[in-house]
Amino acid sequence: MSQNLSVTTPSPTPVRENAAPPRITLSEEDHEALRRAVQALETPSFAARLSGLAGRPIEVLGQALPQAASEMVSQATEAALQRALRYALTTIPKENPDPEARLHRALAMLSGAMGGALGISAVLAELPLSTTIMLRAIARIAQSEGEKLEDPETVLACLEVFALGGRGRSGRWHESGYFAVRAAMAKSVSRAVQQVAGRGVIDESASALVRLLSQIASRFGVVVSQKIAAQAVPVLGALGGAAVNAAFMDHFQKVARGHFTVRRLERVYGPGTVREAYDRIRASKGL
Repeated sequence: MSQNLSVTTPSPTPVRENAAPPRITLSEEDHEALRRAVQALETPSFAARLSGLAGRPIEVLGQALPQAASEMVSQATEAALQRALRYALTTIPKENPDPEARLHRALAMLSGAMGGALGISAVLAELPLSTTIMLRAIARIAQSEGEKLEDPETVLACLEVFALGGRGRSGRWHESGYFAVRAAMAKSVSRAVQQVAGRGVIDESASALVRLLSQIASRFGVVVSQKIAAQAVPVLGALGGAAVNAAFMDHFQKVARGHFTVRRLERVYGPGTVREAYDRIRASKGL
């Protein structure tokens, strides 16, 4: 006697065409690195530290500089960035990614002591030197986070740090937060990268790079004004000039570490995932 057995094959589970991809989360170590980056990039510590050194509100002093002095600062700042770009990155060995933070801080203190001892004109004169020292330190930090200095985008990312280290004069966070500043400079950076890559050499006279340097200098100048105001306070003297430059260097090194940490994580997890995590951390800290 035969018996017919029927086997029922389960129907496949329908796949939703618009299903969201699985959410990517940062590892515990990377989340902690991003938390430190948010703290460095969103906390305006430089003016507060200078106020402690000088015993008065340096941010107000910086904004109260005479018009002639402000124009001098603007010109000196852009010239300092151009000179730093010309010399700093070409003299760094590509095979050694050690940040050398202590060496750069000591050199900055020495140049600051010279400016503090000789007055405001000397402060402006030593600005290219201190800016070059800082750009070297920033480039070292970029290397330690996996960036390649032969890549034009990395070079300009190093320059971006000078814009990221200062809040806008309005003081409103939505205008000066980390991603807001990056977005504001994105088009200029992209055009400058294309121009630099096309020429195969860093040429600070290239039109796109000139515009980018001007954009960066306008924000960097806010911090430079605060620095000059502090170093111009007579009671600080040479020792104060060294202390101000040490704070100046330390501030931008922390900003650079935060910036290149974010860029490293973006390469691993993607910009959207990192931005979402960044915003959550920032909101939790009320920044």
